[in-house]
Formats: sequence, structure tokens, C-alpha cells
Amino acid sequence: MSVSATTRPPRPGEVDGKDYVFLSVEAFQAMVAADDFLEHALVFGNHYGTPKRPVMQALASGFDVLFDIDWQGTQQLGAQARADMVSVFVLPPSREELERRLLGRAEDPPDVIAKRMAKAADEISHWAEYDYVIVNDTLEYAQDKLSHILQAERLKRMRQPGLPNFVETLVRGE
Repeated sequence: MSVSATTRPPRPGEVDGKDYVFLSVEAFQAMVAADDFLEHALVFGNHYGTPKRPVMQALASGFDVLFDIDWQGTQQLGAQARADMVSVFVLPPSREELERRLLGRAEDPPDVIAKRMAKAADEISHWAEYDYVIVNDTLEYAQDKLSHILQAERLKRMRQPGLPNFVETLVRGE
């Protein structure tokens, strides 16, 4: 999982460096100026961004990196690395369930939840820009579908760098 940086205050139980990297607005803007983010956006009055270095290190080590970002961040990543990216949009089963889940987390004040619900239709309208869409009926269902997507994407010919040599060896009968 990539760990995003944000200027919002930590919610109860969140750990700096594990859930998010919590930064001041000034520190965040300095990182933007230094081009230290793969993507960044202002969302609901707070800045969010994905620091480049840990993602690039994970990729260089052969790991897949999962991002939990909004459509703005996805568009920015796509502009930089579309061929290497698989995008998945996660939809709630209903608007009522989305609101129930936001309230049930008890992590945001009511005014923030109201803002999120007011913007939900706009956020959801970007679903068609993604490669895959999962309706998150249950966490187990969504995780299962995401696992299948990753498995299929890893089997794509273009994602198997040693495959052409292997096939050539088979053809030659070696």
C-alpha cells in the first residue's frame, strides 16, 4: 500500500507514517515545489499526495503498489505511467450505504460527512475513466474481486518480461 501524505489532522487511532504522513501545509507545499509527489490534490479542504520515493523503491524491488486515491490523483498517475497502471474504481452499493459507512466510521465530524455526501455524485461520475469497477457490497467481496483483477493483470503478456525468451526456447525445442 502506498502511504499518502496529507495536511489534515490525524483521526483517532491513525499512526503517522503508517496510515498517512501528516504534514503542515508549508511542508506539503515544499514537497510539491520539489516535485516529490507522484500525484497530489486538494480534497475537501485538505492536501493529499503520494510521495514518490517509497513507491519507486517498492516498484524497483519488484512489488506491486496499491494506491487509495481519488479520481484527480488517478488522472495524474495515468498521465505519467498509464502503461504500468491498472485503475480500479470502487463504488458503494448505494448512496445510503455510503453515508451509513461514513457515519459508522465515526472519524469525521458531521460537516465533513455532509460535504463528502454533497460531492459524492461528482466523484462517482468518474467511474468510466477506470479499467475496472467494483461495487463494494462487502469488504470480502471487494477484496476477492481486486485479487482476481491483480491476478489477471499479472498474467498479461506485456507484464511477463521473460515470456518471449521462454516461448522462443520452447519453439526451438530446447
